Amino acid sequence: MKLEMPPFQDARLLVIGDVMLDRYWHGAANRVSPEAPVPVVKVSNREDRPGGAGNVALNLAALGSATSLLGVVGDDDTGRDLLSRLNAAGVFCDFLVSPDKPTITKLRVIAQHQQLIRVDFEQTFDADDVRDLQARSEALMDGVGAVILSDYAKGALQDVQSLIQLARGKGIPVIVDPKGTDFSRYRGATLITPNLNELEAVVGPCEHEDDLVNKGLKMLSDLQLEALLVTRGEHGMTLIRPDSPELHLPARAQEVFDVTGAGDTVISVLAASLAAGDDLADATALANLAAGLVVGKLGTAAISGPELRRAILAEQGSGRGVMSAEQLQIAVQDARDHGEKIVFTNGCFDIIHAGHVGYLAEARKYGDRLIVAINDDDSVRRLKGSGRPINPVERRMAVLAGLEAVDWVVCFSEDTPESLLQALRPEVLVKGGDYSIDQVVGGEFVQSYGGEVKVLEFLDNCSTSAIVDKMKEVGD
Repeated sequence: MKLEMPPFQDARLLVIGDVMLDRYWHGAANRVSPEAPVPVVKVSNREDRPGGAGNVALNLAALGSATSLLGVVGDDDTGRDLLSRLNAAGVFCDFLVSPDKPTITKLRVIAQHQQLIRVDFEQTFDADDVRDLQARSEALMDGVGAVILSDYAKGALQDVQSLIQLARGKGIPVIVDPKGTDFSRYRGATLITPNLNELEAVVGPCEHEDDLVNKGLKMLSDLQLEALLVTRGEHGMTLIRPDSPELHLPARAQEVFDVTGAGDTVISVLAASLAAGDDLADATALANLAAGLVVGKLGTAAISGPELRRAILAEQGSGRGVMSAEQLQIAVQDARDHGEKIVFTNGCFDIIHAGHVGYLAEARKYGDRLIVAINDDDSVRRLKGSGRPINPVERRMAVLAGLEAVDWVVCFSEDTPESLLQALRPEVLVKGGDYSIDQVVGGEFVQSYGGEVKVLEFLDNCSTSAIVDKMKEVGD
């Protein structure tokens, strides 16, 4: 099991289910109503977001996957607003329109980051409203890597068996977010993702881990499922498969603000990862990481590709420190996705001295991230002669990585870092020493795409060569 960023941009997905609008009214609650023992909220901000299957589709689009959404809305401004918002996010929507029922809307009133009340505006859609769902689903399945059925028991998935059989007949995996106590409706799906309460409502209380696994395995057999993913709140999640040991993953959240929509994020990342080529264990681990991110946000929220990539890098210990050139390219792209400015410098850095430390601290001020590229041992030997370097490349990199100003350290085997510069294209190239700007190696290339070149003096008139000469004098 590994945490890596899948090629989400290569994945195509179809979401079918109950779409709704999540509406939030935010304000301050500083007094109790004289009419009843309830808080008075002075609304200062209103916010609308796609919810239900719409939030699942929004999560997929935020990951960069091509996404189609099929559901039912009312013939009203709310439905048209949902369509506009989802289209703007890059989701292709094919909505059936009910002539006599409203678009499902959930209004939440929030004060001081606490939800005080939820008000639902809805009528369950009937068979007439979803008569064309099967035909439209088939038309959208060509080239799809996975189908998500997002069931909120609002009527869109009345004939869920036909949809499962249709997709499975085309060899497309089907991932279901279930609802209710009749899970037989989802027979033949690839995987279902109930939370623990939903599962226990069907199989009875799970008193311990073995009980959970045994009841889960029985459900897999009875319903002809390939896997069961049980989300368990602060206890993480458990993946159960018939021919593999159960996989328990701990919760990742550092701080929980709101669990609204967390299940949507889990199923989105899971399905997109599978559609992009991940195996189920790796996809589950990534979904678990994403769930830890989304519960740290308020309300229904989507986790973007750059957010997830940054979390993966942090998990791998790659947020800072020594990197390979390939790892560094990923980290630099992530930093740029977050609007950060990249500074690059290079040198042998054989003996780190006060001049180096001050120079690197100054270089860091020109941007948000500082890359230090150093010559490997053979390259130093060619440039400085036999007897150099004094310190091998691993030690030089370790010392540089420990400096507060330095974000990433990478080594190169050529005499110059030009190939790294071409791959990374930093916004600022900094060089220390007695150079003019036109003498800086790679400076012309950096300036060619609008980058800057800066030359800084080493502080305290220090130099590695002078230190080595002094050591030789003392030795003599």
